[in-house]
Amino acid sequence: MNALTQLFTPDCIALDVPAKSRADAFAAAGELFAKQTGIDKSSVVEFLNAREDLGSTALGAGVAIPHGRVKGLKQPNAAFMRLQSPIEFAAPDGEPVSILIFLLVPEKATQQHLEILSSIAQLLSDADARQTLLSSTDPSKVCDLLQRWGTAK
Repeated sequence: MNALTQLFTPDCIALDVPAKSRADAFAAAGELFAKQTGIDKSSVVEFLNAREDLGSTALGAGVAIPHGRVKGLKQPNAAFMRLQSPIEFAAPDGEPVSILIFLLVPEKATQQHLEILSSIAQLLSDADARQTLLSSTDPSKVCDLLQRWGTAK
């Protein structure tokens, strides 16, 4: 088992989202998290923007890990989103982003939060994993990859 095993279910996977900007992507994430956690979608967007205002969460190679701390949240929650077309995200390599893994964590930072971010960053730095995430048409297969990441290594 790894830090991502319990975080992802097929209903938190969104493929080919038609977002044209970071604001569109964050709004779509707000809707996903509202269904998943019951947190108001505009609050989710505020939490994500608060972190993004500190600096871009884009890693390069077309991926980003937007995340935020949520007061009152008991457990970390995650969502995967692949965009129809890449968007500008102030990535260090200047490349637009098409793969986003969103993470909401409890307000108090924990070791678990850091392990989750580290696992996501490792996953997204693997070229084969990125290619699978970019090409898969089945949310269940994306979910399976995310859940199993690192267990066979």
